[in-house]
Amino acid sequence: MQANSNTVESGAQGLGKSLLEISRLDYVLALFVNGKGDLGAMMGSAVVLRENPQLLMVLSTSLAVLIGCVLFLVWRRGGSAPSKPPEKPTPLVKEEEEEEEDDSGKKKVTVFFGTQTGTAEGFAKALSEEAKARYEKAVFKVVDLDDYAADDEQYEEKLKKENLAFFMLATYGDGEPTDNAARFYKWFTEEKERGPWLSNLTYGVFGLGNRQYEHFNKVACTVDEALSEQGGKRLVPVGLGDDDQCIEDDFTAWREQVWPELDQLLRDEDDQPSSATPYTAAIPQYRVEIHDPSVPLYEETDPKQNGQAIYDIHHPCRANVAVRRELHTPLSDRSCIHLEFDITDTGLTYETGDHVGVYAENLDETVEEAAKLLGYPLDTIISVHGDNEDGTPLAGSSLPPPFPGPCTLQTALARFADLLNPPRKAALVALASHASDPAEAERLRFLSSPAGKDEYSQWITVSQRSLLEVMAEFPSAKPPLGVFFAAIAPRLQPRYYSISSSPKFAPNRIHVTCALVYGPSPTGRIHKGVCSNWMKYSVPSEKSLDCSWAPVFVRQSNFKLPADPSVPIVMVGPGTGLAPFRGFLQERAALQESGEKLGPAVLFFGCRNRQMDYIYEYELKNYVDTGVVTDLVLAFSREGATKEYVQHKIAEKASYIWNLISQGGYLYVCGDAKGMARDVHRTLHNIVQEQESVDSTSAEATVKKLQTEGRYLRDVW
Repeated sequence: MQANSNTVESGAQGLGKSLLEISRLDYVLALFVNGKGDLGAMMGSAVVLRENPQLLMVLSTSLAVLIGCVLFLVWRRGGSAPSKPPEKPTPLVKEEEEEEEDDSGKKKVTVFFGTQTGTAEGFAKALSEEAKARYEKAVFKVVDLDDYAADDEQYEEKLKKENLAFFMLATYGDGEPTDNAARFYKWFTEEKERGPWLSNLTYGVFGLGNRQYEHFNKVACTVDEALSEQGGKRLVPVGLGDDDQCIEDDFTAWREQVWPELDQLLRDEDDQPSSATPYTAAIPQYRVEIHDPSVPLYEETDPKQNGQAIYDIHHPCRANVAVRRELHTPLSDRSCIHLEFDITDTGLTYETGDHVGVYAENLDETVEEAAKLLGYPLDTIISVHGDNEDGTPLAGSSLPPPFPGPCTLQTALARFADLLNPPRKAALVALASHASDPAEAERLRFLSSPAGKDEYSQWITVSQRSLLEVMAEFPSAKPPLGVFFAAIAPRLQPRYYSISSSPKFAPNRIHVTCALVYGPSPTGRIHKGVCSNWMKYSVPSEKSLDCSWAPVFVRQSNFKLPADPSVPIVMVGPGTGLAPFRGFLQERAALQESGEKLGPAVLFFGCRNRQMDYIYEYELKNYVDTGVVTDLVLAFSREGATKEYVQHKIAEKASYIWNLISQGGYLYVCGDAKGMARDVHRTLHNIVQEQESVDSTSAEATVKKLQTEGRYLRDVW
């Protein structure tokens, strides 16, 4: 329109005032009638229209109708006209089924994982990535066991359709499944009357455990046996990964057994054997943006504000530290912290006996050392991405979701990077690829190789060398931040604690009893536990408005009091193993106050010296005085000429303890799994053998029966 106006203005100099008297509508209609760009002709048409109002009205109406028709046609073509009613959205599960049908020409393999720290998930993805490279005629899918099915019926319905599957299963605690595998494990192992319904399934199982614990790889072994009993065909023997040594080597050895078997299932006769195409895993790497200092930083919001109704490991609750106090006396050379998280108005709830997961931060000195080794200032502002700039995924699919940003490098290292655990072999490979010194690169590659297994075990595992110590030994290794966070430093995991309070006593507080981890490692480095040191130096709200806080969540536990408070209970909890029993006693006190009749309660507590580390002494004495505790039996290991522990005290009261258990009583044990819990279990075995006058096999069967009935419960670590 602006160009046409300029043309009119340049040709109107000889027309004078007559042109200005013609309206814009007259001019438009004249253009419509004349159909040319000639100014003189249009002027003539315009004058005729001015002198014939009826003709002007007819043409105006015609023009309006024509414009309306054009607009209507445009509207119809744009799809705005109503046609069919909107279709109902297709459920996500249906979409997955349709996607599988699209790939129906290829064999499908599902790789399941049950993980607590991410290692089993990493192995599942590594197996899948290499298998994809080896077998082009198959489709591999990595699946979180908790996401596999919404309920038990769907587990059965979907598992029936599987033909080839692998299970990467970690065991933690007292032979328990991981949180994301617990529902599947309970459903799959407790039902005994299904018969051989999995006759179409060929499977393999790899377990992740630690030989220092009594129930080494219990979950993997149990699932492996159950799969076989229910008709599945075992592809290879169950793999038993031992995290006390080098679990990566165990996984590699098991995986090498898998390929020849998969060759038989997934390759045609004319295909090359998989061994003919050596596979080298790509080093995972995030895309990292480094921002201008003016970029606003990411601010965490409480999940409750976003409509998040449930707090869990992926959606923790921000909780302030309300109380912190030292439980040991000044005579002690150790430290034990009593901490209280304030959960008022958060919506977070817990039950007596539950666990709290705490996301703590690395100490400032640790973060500063890491930044120095990486060669970046702490105030560098970064964003970490799992995709390319155009939104397409980065090569490979083994990257965990990136942490939120933009944030400073200091925040990233403090909250999200595990800097103090010994590095995995995969981390050494990544460091080697970014070492500028050839000798350092070669040394790192050797340590990560099968040939370097023994040296890796001695120099890293046995010596407990942290990631930062290893990086300091190889100063030329300067990985980009994207490689560091994706392939070298694992994600910092939450620390779990038995809650040492009851909601009947403290509904708005979660109490934690935490022993400080502080002492020399085999290399001479002073090891400072991440969470315990954070708690030690946290600032409670009772001392400052600018108090410390942490993301926390509650993990449910089966470590519960009997439903009937008159049932006898025996509790064994030396040191911080007292924590859940403090919650038990608070609950019993609340029940007593409400008029409930309490049954006998015996508590075995042990520590080094009553003058140093007798924690919660006055509380326990008060519970004895009020009848909440019937018998408080104490073992002090450093007061007499000989060391005396809780298992010795239990043996002294063998007849009394077995009498309570025989009456339907419950036995609870909390504390160190490798030492104390094993010794107590052995003592219980001996008590049964002596009191029942049976042989060792029968005694162990009786102990197992107590466990099956849920009357012998352990909360161990």
